[in-house]
Amino acid sequence: MKDKSQGYLIASGVIFGLVAILHLARAANGWAFEIGPMTLPVSVSWIAFVVAGSLSLWAIRLATSGRSVAS
Repeated sequence: MKDKSQGYLIASGVIFGLVAILHLARAANGWAFEIGPMTLPVSVSWIAFVVAGSLSLWAIRLATSGRSVAS
């Protein structure tokens, strides 16, 4: 069971890492992001970068720490 949870954590960490990189690229380049008539400010991407990056680091650290996910 540990192998499945470790694989899940690594996959989650990589996906959150990619999302963080995309938000960082958007924020650094000032790219516009529109959803229908609403435009999201760049500050949303800075916040999303911090959140997604934190989740990515947390998942990777937990997967490589050797500890059980339940503990």
